[in-house]
Amino acid sequence: MLENQKIRPHQVIGPLGEPLTLDSLPPKGTTRWVVRRKAEVVAAVNGGLLTVDEVCERYDLSIEEFASWQRAVERSGMPGLRVTRIQHYKSLYERQQKY
Repeated sequence: MLENQKIRPHQVIGPLGEPLTLDSLPPKGTTRWVVRRKAEVVAAVNGGLLTVDEVCERYDLSIEEFASWQRAVERSGMPGLRVTRIQHYKSLYERQQKY
């Protein structure tokens, strides 16, 4: 096997502790992004099931949009993915960084 080729897992652990596979991820072309779906896609990338490029192509996302999901999960977990709470969690994170 070449160095740059990696073996991918067949499944990863999802945000709620459930197994995620390519078949259980949101379908290609998904446009309605609820918190759970975003968290599943982030978990899939973090676990090596898909690459960022594959996710962006599969779901027609910009790298910046997906990166914002990853940052939200890293900072605040699944609640950080709620669209109505993004500004709240962003300001909370910025306040924490000052101390």
